[in-house]
Amino acid sequence: MKFKRTVMEPVSIAFLSVITCCFGAIILLLIISTSEEEKSTEDPADPRIAAISQLQRQLFKLQNNSAVLLGVVQKRSSEIDQLLLKSKSIKEKMTAAKSEKNRILTEEKLNAVLSGELQIAHQTLTAEMRRLYAEIDQKKTNLVGGIPIDSEYIIFVIDTSGSMFRYAWPKVIAQISDTLRVYPKVKGIQILNDMGAYMFPSYREKWIPDSPDRRDAISERLRTWNAFSNSSPAEGITEAIRSFNSPGKKISVYVYGDEFTGESIRKVVDYVSEINHKDNKGDPLVRIHAIGFPVQFAQPPALQHTGVRFAALMRELTRKNGGTFVGLNSFR
Repeated sequence: MKFKRTVMEPVSIAFLSVITCCFGAIILLLIISTSEEEKSTEDPADPRIAAISQLQRQLFKLQNNSAVLLGVVQKRSSEIDQLLLKSKSIKEKMTAAKSEKNRILTEEKLNAVLSGELQIAHQTLTAEMRRLYAEIDQKKTNLVGGIPIDSEYIIFVIDTSGSMFRYAWPKVIAQISDTLRVYPKVKGIQILNDMGAYMFPSYREKWIPDSPDRRDAISERLRTWNAFSNSSPAEGITEAIRSFNSPGKKISVYVYGDEFTGESIRKVVDYVSEINHKDNKGDPLVRIHAIGFPVQFAQPPALQHTGVRFAALMRELTRKNGGTFVGLNSFR
């Protein structure tokens, strides 16, 4: 049996043209509809618009504040960086100071060890060396012009002869004032002339109490005191020793003179040694010092022998009686 095949006719060109034109028209309609301005759908009377505007203004303000705060943060960050650098520098200095402190402590420990060694060495000095040091200290603290000033009682024996009174009296007063000045406080004072006469007879063989008023009275009386004198200090020295020597008292006699007219230097020295007894240490009870005024050496050589004899007598007396002789180079 035979089938009859149906043949499909191809689409005609006219139909395709119609379809194409339709599509073009649709596209043009779409383009025209979208190009028109969209109408606002907002309602001017909507109360939310004002709130939105307020929120927008707050947003803008917060944005400005944020920018300012950001600048502050950046500035603070820079300051923090600087502080960190300073902190690092301070830590380095503290470390250096700690190292220096440790070094100083180490040196102090070393010095302490050395000091201890020196102390041990000092303690091992011989008795003779310690004695010499003690003598040096004694000379430094108890000597003025070579004369010891450790006495508690002082006696002045003053030559009141015409030569002394006329030529050297201002110097005598100055020397006595200087001597009293180096003794700020003593237990007793006495003033005799070379003949043994007392400046204040009411205090004969008694100590004059020391006080500023009494010292002023002594200085005032010295200006006009011109008792008789034979220019020989022997009588005044022996009177002072006989009347005032006493065990347990530190007594010094200061002799101020310019000449010796006595018969024998040896007899005076021996007699003073006889009456000026020694204590249990072998020291004389009364220490004798002398100040020589070179009045006689202003005279011609033939008249100077009494001044030479005074110097010889005082050198020997002071040597034997624990004192010092000082010869001045001027009597004015």
